[in-house]
Order: sequence, then structure tokens, then C-alpha cells
Amino acid sequence: MKNSFFAGLLSLTIMISCQPDKQLTNYVNPLLGTATLWETKDLGYERHLKTRTWGAEVFPGSSVPNAMVQLSPVTQFRSGAGYQYEDTVIYGFSHTNKGHWNLLHLPVLPVTGNVSSGDYASTYSHSNESARPGYYQVFLERYGVNAELTSTLRCAYHKYTFRPDDDKKVLVDITRTNNGVRDWSIQKVDDYTFSGNQDAEGNIRFYAVSNYKIEDIRQLKDGEHEVSVVSFADSKGSKPLELKIGFSFVSIDNAKMNLEQEMKDKSFAQVRKEADKTWENLLSKIEVTGGTEREKVFFYPCLYRSFLWPALRSDVNGEYTDAKGNVVNNGFRYYTDPSFWDDYRNKLILLGMISPDVTTDVIKSITDKGEKRNGYMPTFFHGDHASVFVAGNYLRGLKDFDLNRAYKLLVNNATVPGKGGRPYLDEYIEQGWIAEKDTTNVPTWDEYKAAVTKTVEYAYDDYATALLAKELGDESIYKTLMERSGNYKNLFDPGTGFWRGKIADGSWIKDFDPYYPYYAYMYREANAWQSLFFAPHDPEGMIALYPGEKAVEQKLDSLFTEPWRNYEAHNMTGFIGNYCHGNQPDHSVPYTYYFIGKQEKAQCVLDSIMNHYYDMGKEKLAYSGMDDAGEMSAWYVFNAIGLYTYSPADPEYIVTVPLFDQVKFTLGDNNQFAIVKNGNGRKITDISYDGQKIKGWFISHDLLKQGKQLNKYIKRFSIRIRGCFKAP
Repeated sequence: MKNSFFAGLLSLTIMISCQPDKQLTNYVNPLLGTATLWETKDLGYERHLKTRTWGAEVFPGSSVPNAMVQLSPVTQFRSGAGYQYEDTVIYGFSHTNKGHWNLLHLPVLPVTGNVSSGDYASTYSHSNESARPGYYQVFLERYGVNAELTSTLRCAYHKYTFRPDDDKKVLVDITRTNNGVRDWSIQKVDDYTFSGNQDAEGNIRFYAVSNYKIEDIRQLKDGEHEVSVVSFADSKGSKPLELKIGFSFVSIDNAKMNLEQEMKDKSFAQVRKEADKTWENLLSKIEVTGGTEREKVFFYPCLYRSFLWPALRSDVNGEYTDAKGNVVNNGFRYYTDPSFWDDYRNKLILLGMISPDVTTDVIKSITDKGEKRNGYMPTFFHGDHASVFVAGNYLRGLKDFDLNRAYKLLVNNATVPGKGGRPYLDEYIEQGWIAEKDTTNVPTWDEYKAAVTKTVEYAYDDYATALLAKELGDESIYKTLMERSGNYKNLFDPGTGFWRGKIADGSWIKDFDPYYPYYAYMYREANAWQSLFFAPHDPEGMIALYPGEKAVEQKLDSLFTEPWRNYEAHNMTGFIGNYCHGNQPDHSVPYTYYFIGKQEKAQCVLDSIMNHYYDMGKEKLAYSGMDDAGEMSAWYVFNAIGLYTYSPADPEYIVTVPLFDQVKFTLGDNNQFAIVKNGNGRKITDISYDGQKIKGWFISHDLLKQGKQLNKYIKRFSIRIRGCFKAP
């Protein structure tokens, strides 16, 4: 970003935080986000499709931060995180989760009586269901079983209280996950132990120990579906059935070892208490004062949701299965790939701020994968963005990884076309933009190149990698990529004021409607309105594409006021005009107002989003759209405390008006800073750092680490722009 927009901002004195009166875990309801939007006023359009819209796709079950095990109920397979609040039956309790349409390893369900592989799910009621960090409970009506779940990093603890007169059994849905199961096994080890594997998205091994003697394990098959039923001898009585299950992606022996080290001699109450304490320690990294209870009931669940993915994949002895299928131990904890699109925008920076040790090991993990997969840093779904993740955290002070190794892979991503790198990179290098297919009448759900989105996001990836090139003194790559970081301009159409697709001959796509949403034609899960103003590294250059600041203001005003035209796309919900908070592409757009001297308009939009889009629906348990493994949650966390990662690759934050009077933030290195709001309005009139007035809107991470106090002086303001962009 250009220096005229830089600023160190705040005033900070190292402050020792006192313990809050209320446990912070008490504010976290893991059920928040599990409901689906149904009503027209929430969706922004009338529903016609039989499929339900995407929800936040989050799970309510037990996990500790960035764990291997996420122990959660499954109400429907192939439905995001496997749990939808409106569903009425539970198929089992699975052990891995992400919030996308994958994982859900090894579903387990307590059962009684006769069951079949096609008929075993149990009804349940939300009145007999509860959840908090590291704990989940539900009463299974069909079997009269109260199920309680808790977990450690690599282990699950099931506690099932049956009716005294019922024989106790557990059904293991060994052939089903959200992915196709390639191989499986289950066998009795001894009187109290069974083990096996399930090879779906990763070959997970398990080692399960019961407090009841195992009588037998039977296979039940109905058509193509097969389940395993574990029966227990002399199991009638009031003593709960308890299963402790260790997991590993390496071996059954390692699963056993994980269980012995994390859970062997602990009671259910002990494990639950330790999980709660782990979350309390993490949540207390950000303590807030002032604000409403409702705001805290949003804030802390969002902070919680920001630390569930990526997930651990190495064992207590350090072993993991690498990208080539070999078992190795390289001295760090091995993690899954982050959800780069769209977590690079905010959540992966928040991860680095609070959990630098995890973040460093995630960078080591993706570097290890990249070196063993064609020499490219892993990409995700549609683009690149590992560049932003690595640069943003390195420049914030995370140095405990081999930058040269990571950088080599990122340079390959940016400069070497090939399988495993950036899609359509050859086009991008040759002409500075990616061409789109010349066609008409594109359905909302068809796959194409997403050429506009890729072009502008690749330009930002180039900028991020260039920052690392500068750090390493690689002048040639720095010059090349900095020049390419301006490629976002190549698809700007001055005639319409939109970023617009071109066909191969360089002419604009004629079938152009800025209101029409696409899944991957020109734009990725967006329309032209939602694809405005993405050049966080160059706001001055972006604004200069328009005739003047007034034109930019008018375009922004129109974005938030031009009504959504009733298009139905189930990955787009929650609108302010054509701004869509239910999907991530336009999450940075409101801050554009800052660069034309209209911060108060940006704040009006931000306030509306925070007030309306995180407890939607009749149950007040729906997000406006998909959380995307924590991005939407992290967006709320940052804006609620008054900072945002506008350009996440740059070690700085744009300052917004916090919801709370005071925020105490403890970074992962134990440096603590405070943010203090002075006044009750929403227009920032003054920003100071350690008593010194700051020019501009940005605070550097280095200043925050000094542990001083950021003061924001705010005055009331009155502004009328068609209802101040208020949500419906």
C-alpha cells in the first residue's frame, strides 16, 4: 500500500488484564450458525429451488483449538458440516469436521434393540440438546440414551447413559463419511478394545477402549450400505457406557499411543474441564469491556469459530503421513491446508496473532506438501493466496520457519505454469489478464474460469510474494511481481465502472449484466457489483481509475442501495443492496469509503452488518451465509474490536470504530495492547498512539507489539443515504 495511507495509530501502555467476572466460554453457543436461512427477508429473494441455501456450515460438537478430532452430531451426510439445526434425526457422532462438504470420519451412534443398516437414525429435540466449547450433549429419543461428548487434540470421549433395562450397543457407520470410503476395517482387539481404519479423505485409524466388556462385533448390510454393531456383555444397569477413542492418520499403534498419552486415566469430567480451560485461555486473549451482552454473545462465538481449522494431523510422537504417503517426523506439528479462499482475508492473520506456534507449523506443513507435490505451494479451490498467508505472518514477526523454502514455492506459483500451481497462469503472464469464454445465457451454477476474480486476486498474490522478495533481496522477482500487481487494472471497464471479463481477442464480453450472479463465469461466486474495488495493496491506483472521488462515492452508494434483483443462488444470501455479506468476495469493499474521506459511511455499513447478519432467521441462530472455515467469524472479531486486515499481506490494520469501550488484546508472544474508545458516536475524529496524534487510518503491527494504548476519539454523526444502508 502506498505510504500516504500508512499510519501507525495508537496509544498503548502494557496493561495487566484482570479476570472477567463471567467465564468467557459461557458466552459461546456452538449452535450459533447452525440454522439455515429460509425467509425471503433474510435471504434477499424468494426461494424456488428445492435444495436449501447454504448456511454457515458449522458444527456444534466438541473440539479443542485446531485439533485432529472434531466430535459432532451428523444430521445429514453431504450437507456441509453434517449438522443442520432444522433436521430432526441424528445418524451418528463423527470425529472430523471442517465446515465444508468433506470429512465426517467414523460416525458412531449408541443404539438398543434391533437396528438395520438402513434404519438406525434417532430423532432428537433441541430442548434436550446443549453445547459449549469442548462439550456436546443430546438425548436420543429412539433409544432413550443421553449422549455426552468431549475431546482432546487427538482423542474422543463418548459417554452414553442408557435406560437401566436396555442392552448397550454402539453402531459404527464404517462405510460412510461425507466422502467415498475406499477401504475400511474394524476388529476386536481384546475384551475391552476394538480398532480399525476408515480411508476416505485421509486414512484415519482408531483405537477404542470401552468400560464394558465387548461381546461381539457384527456387520449389517442393506443394499450398498454396511454398518458395524458392537455389542457389550452384561451391559444392563445404570452405569453409563464410556468409549475413549484415539485417532491417528499414521497407524493404529499411534492411535493407541495418542489415547494413552492424552486420555487414558482421565474421567469424562476431567477431559471436559480441560477442554473448557483450553478454550478459556484462548478466548481470554481478547477481553472486552462495555458493549452489550448481545454483542459479547456474538463476539466470543466468532472468536471460537476462528480457531477450529486448520486441523492437526500429526501424532504425539511427531509422526505424520506426508503428501507422498510416507510416514515421517520432521520435528513440527503437521496440519491440514488452511481454507485459503477465503481465510486469507482475515482469519489466517488472526491465527498468527493469537496462536503463532500453530501458524508457524501450518506454514511448515504447507511447505512440506509443496516440496513433495510438484514444487508448488498448495492452492485451494480457485486461486493461490498462500502468498498472502506467509507474507502477512512473516512480516508480523513469525520467523520460526524456513522462509527461503516457502518463498521458492511461492515464486513457482507466481511464475511457472503447471499442474498444482495457479490455474491459467500462462495467460496471466503473457497478457496480464485471463480471458473468459465467449458465450451467452450462462446459468448461475456453471463452471468457467472465473477470469476476472482470478486476475485481480493474482495481482494481489503477486504483491504479497513481492513483499517477501524484497525481504530476501531478490530484486528481479520483486520488480517483476510489483509490476504485475497492477494487473487488476487490465479488466477495469471505464465505460461501466465495473471490472469486466474479456474474451480472447481482448474485447469486452458483450452479454454483461452487473446484477447477474455467477458461480465461476467472469466472477467467483459473485456478480460485478460484488467484485468492485479489490486492490487492497493499491487503493490510490484503484480509485484513480474513476473520474474522481465523487464517482467512487456514487458507485459505492449504489452498491449498497441498488436492490438485489431476486436472483436465486444458494451460495449468495444476506444483502445490503447488492453487497452480499453471505459470501466473501466483497468483504473488504466497505472500507473503500475511507480513501475518499467518507469513513462514517463505511462505519454505517459495518455497523449494519454486525447488527443484523450474525443472528438471522427465526431461531436467531443463522449467519447470513457460509463461515468458510472461520472467515466470516474472523471478520466480525476484527471489526468488533476496531481493527481490520484490509491488506492482510501488509503488517498493519485499518482502524474502525469498536463495539466495545475497551479491548485488551494479548498477542501470542504475550505482548498486550489496549484499544480505548472515547465517545459514543461512529465517526472517527482523532486517533492517537501513546499520546501522539496519528495521521491516516492504519496502525502497524510493530506498534501494537509495543504494548501501548490506542485511543479513538469519536463524535456523533448524522448521515442519510437511503436509510444509511440499513439491513432489511
